[in-house]
Amino acid sequence: MVRLTGMVLVLALGGTAFLQDRIYRCGNEYTNMPPPGGIAKCTLITQGNVTVVPAVKLPPGSGQAPSLRSDVQRSKDADARFILESELKKAQALQAELQKDYNNGEPEKVGVEARNYQKYLDRVAEMKANLQRNEADIASLKREIARLSAAPVR
Repeated sequence: MVRLTGMVLVLALGGTAFLQDRIYRCGNEYTNMPPPGGIAKCTLITQGNVTVVPAVKLPPGSGQAPSLRSDVQRSKDADARFILESELKKAQALQAELQKDYNNGEPEKVGVEARNYQKYLDRVAEMKANLQRNEADIASLKREIARLSAAPVR
């Protein structure tokens, strides 16, 4: 009886290899029967067997409890807010320093700038561009902080 059961099992498992003689891939779908006339859009798979496992759909409410998710999200939001606020403080301190050095468009001349006015103008233009770039960074950080404040807890 054991031999007979083992033989049936071997035939059942071994027989499945014969069932998968021609497998086609049609886009993201695998099939052994391509649509009539659609075989031109399908590719014959020649190497090995193909096993397709459908995605598992979890029932609603499975996984973490909503309160745990919201606590984790609050923690992440608090960390993000702290990082953004520290970056904002650094950018504001840099802005104050840049404005002090810029001196309303008339910074002090240094080195050869007294003799070469174009170098002075180039440095002033670069300072102005740095001020504008830093202002844009500050505005962006403020928007991100406001977005975090307005975001609902998930």
